Amino acid sequence: MAASTATRGKDHTQLLVAVRLLLLVGLAGLVVLDWVGGDFYRIGDGSALGPAKLGGALLAVALVVASSRLGSRALPAAGCTLAVVSLCLSVVLHMEMSVGAQALGYAEPAALVWLLLVVARRGKPSWAAVAVPLLYLAIVLRPVSVQVKQSTTIFALIFALAALTVLSIGLGMRLLLVDRRRQAAALKLEQRTEFARDLHDFVAHHVTGIVVQAQGAHAIADRRPELVPPALRRIEQAGSEALTSMRHMVGMLRDADGEVALTPLSGIGEVRSLVEEFSAVGGARARLDLEGTFDDLPVEVTTTAHRVVMEALTNVRKHAHGCTEVRVRVDRSGDRLTVRVSDDGRPRHVSHSGFGLKGLAERVALIGGSVQAGPVTAGGWGVEATLPVSTAGVAVR
Repeated sequence: MAASTATRGKDHTQLLVAVRLLLLVGLAGLVVLDWVGGDFYRIGDGSALGPAKLGGALLAVALVVASSRLGSRALPAAGCTLAVVSLCLSVVLHMEMSVGAQALGYAEPAALVWLLLVVARRGKPSWAAVAVPLLYLAIVLRPVSVQVKQSTTIFALIFALAALTVLSIGLGMRLLLVDRRRQAAALKLEQRTEFARDLHDFVAHHVTGIVVQAQGAHAIADRRPELVPPALRRIEQAGSEALTSMRHMVGMLRDADGEVALTPLSGIGEVRSLVEEFSAVGGARARLDLEGTFDDLPVEVTTTAHRVVMEALTNVRKHAHGCTEVRVRVDRSGDRLTVRVSDDGRPRHVSHSGFGLKGLAERVALIGGSVQAGPVTAGGWGVEATLPVSTAGVAVR
């Protein structure tokens, strides 16, 4: 594979770092522009407002730098502090009779606009409800603090429009995130319910087998007593295997309080059914290749393999343009099970912010496995999951 889920996550992080770096460069440029324009040193003869205004601008830029590290409470608290400082400075500027039009400045309002965006997006609601109005007032009132006239009023309206636009974007991103979390919670609840139903069937299947073996041992106890100890050993082994797998699955059900997505109990037979159903729908032909033995695989491994194939085939339907053939290969080699799904289509744009690949990576990691996804050498797209067999369930609490 040429790319993996971890690589894409790293690329996304690098993009965010680049955007923040570009923002800081822009703010630094505005500080330099304000300095060259005389906003920090030509505010009256001997006035201390120039250094004060420079200090306010540098404080605003510093808070922008630290905004990514501040929590949902600290961020709006910092925004409130900066807004109060900016409003106080605006009042002092307005009262200073010698202040000229050059006292407007752009660096501080730009930093306030950015803080308004991030506070509206991820600030704690009760704190953001206080910080947002203060930041908005600090942005809008700065131009008219210089002098109330036609030009400063126009600037105030422009700042108000920019702040309103940014506020709308921040609130929209917040609502989108809330909706995604609600969808994830609903999906998780549905999967937990289905998983619990299948867990009941799984337990009933194994208990029934144990009961049948016990009845057989009881039936032959009088006639063939020498066969009873082997039967008891088989019963003990079956009970131990059932208990171990049940503990693993219950652990996964408990771990679903995180973002881990669960899948109903499925085996290699269900994987074959998935491939056949995919081919039956039409549009592309799917082929399944099985290598090795699968009878002794833990149920948490087979259900995860089923999930990998299901997610990969779903993505082929959604994103593989012009796909004619899909190859599904399940290979058991020693203590590892490898699942590969590749197609010959042309990948369309795939959003990496959804639940599919992310949930799949988390589900595979839950049993100690790994997932890679990306373009394949021969063209098309591929997904490969490596699942440990002997260490499945080690991470379960």
